Amino acid sequence: MKFQSFTRAVLMSGIALGSVTTMATPVWAQDEAMADEAEGGDEIIVTARRREESLLDVPISMTAISGDTLAAQGAVDITALQDKTPNMTMQIARGSNSTLIGFIRGVGQQDPLWGFEPGVGLYVDDVYVARPQGAVLDIFDVSRVEVLRGPQGTLYGRNTIGGAVKYVTNKLGNEFGGKVRASYGAYNQIDLIGQITIPIGDTFSVGGAIAWYQRDGFGKNLTTGADQYDKDVLAGRISAEFAPSDSVFIRVAADKIIDKSNPRHGTRLVGNGGLAAFQPTASVYDTRAGIGEDNKVETQGVSLTAEIGLSDALTFKSISAYRDGHTDTLIDFDNTAGPVLDIPAFYDDRQFTQELQLLFEGDRIQGVAGLYYLDARASGAFDTVLGLSNLTILTSGTVKTKSYAAFADFSFDVTEQLKLSAGLRYTKDDKTGTVFRRNYAGIRSPIFGNAAAVAGFIRTDYTNDRSFEKFTPRVSLSYQPNDNANFYASYGKGFKSGGFDMRGDAAFTPTTVNGYEPETIDSYEIGFKGAFLDRTLFTNFALFKSKYKNQQVTIQVPNLLLGGIASFVDNAGRGDISGAEFELRVVPSANFSMNAAIGYTNADYKEFLTLIAGGTTPVDVSNAREFQNTPKFTASASATASGDLLGGRISFTPAVSLRSDAYMFEIPTPALDPDGYFLVDASAAWTSPDDAFKLSVNLRNLTNERYRVGGYNFPGAGFGNSIIGYYGPPRTATFNIEYRF
Repeated sequence: MKFQSFTRAVLMSGIALGSVTTMATPVWAQDEAMADEAEGGDEIIVTARRREESLLDVPISMTAISGDTLAAQGAVDITALQDKTPNMTMQIARGSNSTLIGFIRGVGQQDPLWGFEPGVGLYVDDVYVARPQGAVLDIFDVSRVEVLRGPQGTLYGRNTIGGAVKYVTNKLGNEFGGKVRASYGAYNQIDLIGQITIPIGDTFSVGGAIAWYQRDGFGKNLTTGADQYDKDVLAGRISAEFAPSDSVFIRVAADKIIDKSNPRHGTRLVGNGGLAAFQPTASVYDTRAGIGEDNKVETQGVSLTAEIGLSDALTFKSISAYRDGHTDTLIDFDNTAGPVLDIPAFYDDRQFTQELQLLFEGDRIQGVAGLYYLDARASGAFDTVLGLSNLTILTSGTVKTKSYAAFADFSFDVTEQLKLSAGLRYTKDDKTGTVFRRNYAGIRSPIFGNAAAVAGFIRTDYTNDRSFEKFTPRVSLSYQPNDNANFYASYGKGFKSGGFDMRGDAAFTPTTVNGYEPETIDSYEIGFKGAFLDRTLFTNFALFKSKYKNQQVTIQVPNLLLGGIASFVDNAGRGDISGAEFELRVVPSANFSMNAAIGYTNADYKEFLTLIAGGTTPVDVSNAREFQNTPKFTASASATASGDLLGGRISFTPAVSLRSDAYMFEIPTPALDPDGYFLVDASAAWTSPDDAFKLSVNLRNLTNERYRVGGYNFPGAGFGNSIIGYYGPPRTATFNIEYRF
């Protein structure tokens, strides 16, 4: 169906129909409280400090968005958080469909290669997800998503140097019920989602959720005819809950995601001389890639959570979890039919985690202490195919990690208005890295199907191990003159351990066998949270200043004379990051609400040491380097108007979001760096009188903005002058029908 005719049909029906749409920017709430929040008086409960407490009491700059809100606005995965959270970048990685890239306040990790640690930690029901592959979580069976900005090294530990994202799924409860939801949209989008809870007796419940997402591509591969930017995902989750008393809760949960979407090959941004095969395509969603379309990501996990009340003041909690995943993927860097610069790859990972917590809730002291253990293995291999040179470089390797931590975080009520909170975490990471790189004459190595490839020079072959340890403290002081205001000041340290560069080429950089060092950040923050006008006006405001030291930077330098692409990880960066965040929510009545959020980040390198033109002495090039994926300004706003219609409830929500110019990598690249952009969305919704039926329409990117979200930069004739970009979705419309029982 053509988009224009589909849009007209949906708009005509959407005016009279819809589903419950609350707010298009953060509502800072759990889904079960959202209806009451519209009245303006309810507390908003979050678990940012590993215990339930009011958002207003938490001395942390954070946003919580309910799953109902995200679904009502047509957000199919957690990358939608980028358009609703200040100073945040949350995107699908270049060339993939389900690999996550996250940055908060200028801190993150763009390189999704196995063995590299993210700078923003992702947690599913308090289980740390160590690898970015398969981490683009779809929005189904989710209670809320909490975004904690700034280092969370005390309570969440390793790799939360920029912040943490908590994906909290729905608890089953003890009542029979469920829902089914069907969606149809532009580009033949078909989504089917179902959830059910079945109580067995008064103390035991089982349930599950399943989601199937299908969509044609936004563009075409002009070489193979395959869809480009399509979606083919099947996801499911099952769980069982046992609550024999008010003091005991046990939950077993398992999930699996299978993503068989085609690889996203991107589009060329520049030509290569006058060669027609190397020219940019007419549509940014089209490609001429010839590497193929085989792409599959499978991730799965199981967890056991037990909470036991030892007394009125003490609760013991255990979280045990195992996750694993496998990825087969293809990246065509040159975007042409030939293998000028192709990368076939696979990744494997597994992790076991165990966390023990002891929570204390006293009259004047509240807090948590615990132990944490992680045993993880990440491995993979890829070919760098240089077709013009008939050369392939095989890279393979493994990183084994064992992490141990002990932590405590407590709050003390000095007076009824003054509260002191302090925490400390000790982390020790033991890592063993194995890296192998070898040249082959021919197109692809034997591992990727070319048995006739001739083995050549071994570039890297080593196994090494290192240990990294750090204390990460946190302290905050809060002053609450009344129940509706909280002034706070805080300090926190973040830590991301060192490791081994899986691309490390000992022929280029012999010191790669020694690995790279940890990076740290010291962050200072002052803020205010308030509720005014009988809790119809809510504000969050924060100012922050961070000192970023020993930043791990991946540097890739094309060099055909030396036989390929030189890649190395350096502790090159030292910088200052400062900024501000402001969030506003206005709920004057049950029929109207308004939200706004503004973020500002000023990130400046003070030192950036790197080798220049084959030199052996590092040179400070900080004046010519920029923080990647860090726009100076982010902003969003929305308003929801609702009323009675046909005995039910109708609502309409327009929403806008803005991001200023940004840099794709540390080295400014005008041909690649994304310009700022402005997105306009809208949702209309209707709910039946008994709340059983919901009908809705979601319109996204109404102005059909073309905005770049990723790219690669390999200039030069020997690499096909391969400068390619990846783009966010075009204008879409989706019609939904939902039934709850």
